[in-house]
Amino acid sequence: MFGRRTAPPSTPPPPQSAAPSSAKPVAAVPPPTAAQTRSVELDHRLSDIKIAIFNDLIDSVDPTELGQLEPAQVREEISDIVSEIISMRSLVLSAAEQQVVISDICNDVLGLGPLEPLLARDDIADIMVNGADKVYIESEGKIELTDIKFRDNAQLMNICQRIVSAVGRRVDEASPICDARLADGSRVNVIVPPLAIDGPTLTIRKFKRDKLTLDKLVEFGSLTPQASRVLQIASAVRCNILVSGGTGSGKTTLLNCLTRYIDEAERIVTCEDAAELQLQQPHVVRLETRPPNLEGAGAVTMRDLVKNCLRMRPERIIVGEVRGPEAFDLLQAMNTGHDGSMGTIHANTPRDALSRVENMVAMGGYNLPAKAVREQIASAVNVIVQASRLRDGTRKITHISEVIGMEGDVITLQDLFVYEFEGEDSKGRVLGRHRPTGLRPAFWDRARYYGLERDLAEALSEAHA
Repeated sequence: MFGRRTAPPSTPPPPQSAAPSSAKPVAAVPPPTAAQTRSVELDHRLSDIKIAIFNDLIDSVDPTELGQLEPAQVREEISDIVSEIISMRSLVLSAAEQQVVISDICNDVLGLGPLEPLLARDDIADIMVNGADKVYIESEGKIELTDIKFRDNAQLMNICQRIVSAVGRRVDEASPICDARLADGSRVNVIVPPLAIDGPTLTIRKFKRDKLTLDKLVEFGSLTPQASRVLQIASAVRCNILVSGGTGSGKTTLLNCLTRYIDEAERIVTCEDAAELQLQQPHVVRLETRPPNLEGAGAVTMRDLVKNCLRMRPERIIVGEVRGPEAFDLLQAMNTGHDGSMGTIHANTPRDALSRVENMVAMGGYNLPAKAVREQIASAVNVIVQASRLRDGTRKITHISEVIGMEGDVITLQDLFVYEFEGEDSKGRVLGRHRPTGLRPAFWDRARYYGLERDLAEALSEAHA
């Protein structure tokens, strides 16, 4: 057998803490039925079998040789070794049980253990692990508890360490909070004891395999075809766009959709805490922040990245999330020839988004009059797109607003499209409609410069029809 070092032992070793666990649920509804009791006994039996096989596997393979194979070949090799171990131990397993054991062990060795079945589902938006025995998912806008469990917090901690170490980061008692990403770009947040009281907490914001587009968002009812066309034109004509919204409202997804309409000839530089944007253009430079090392030095902040990318001859700057003093540097970039830049921001309304940018500039320690900061914002930001997650779990674009300028000390906004709530149906789904305001966009002259004023006029006329 390829990669084999020694033959497996003939007697099962005692259970050890490093072994994988079963992802099967254990019913907790008293009193248990006979079927539930049998299920618990089966889980315990399979768990003991997997512990024994796992330890045999560790003694039987050479990690150096396996490391030279492709992931699919490694999985196949491990499956063969596990099958042989089962045969040599004369373990009594049905074909289905044997397949479950092989799959779980492969997932523990090569993947993220009990989470692998959830990662394989494309209908899940978020995976939320609250300690070893509580795994929640968000599917179709609803949060539900799954029957997935880890053996203990040690196994969950091992999975967390595997995720963050893959992107050169660490999580431990000295550094208990970490942002990371999976290989497919899914966003990951880990917080561990002593900050997380009930054990390691892992949150994964999954990316769909099929990349969403504005056309798809139209199909989902998140916005109208006319509003979609207006956003496409705003992106193409290099408007500076802020995508505003609350947690889980779809800001990053919407930002990805808008970047699809950037010309392929443009040089784009992205700045993110954990790289998750998936731009389709060929000329993209991706930058990512870095946390401090064990000595507390070496950190690279978002502001450092934004400052540096100004020296990289960017035509567009995309900031994954504006959350601190880098807001001032981004405004400077927008005002000095890097039009067409974009970013997301946490805010509940377009007006709140402007207030947050103003507060972020103040966080940088700049002693500027409030009016001067607002003038910078008014001249830099062109369009604010507000995304919201409604109470029924659906996501809507509730506002497409333009920054017009200043009236006295106040930044003036005008709405191009607004989502109007009209109630809910018998199933609790929110009803409403996207209403165009009929106002002429302030970026009309930009559209004419790029030869898109006719498309913009058609989109607005269809919206008003």
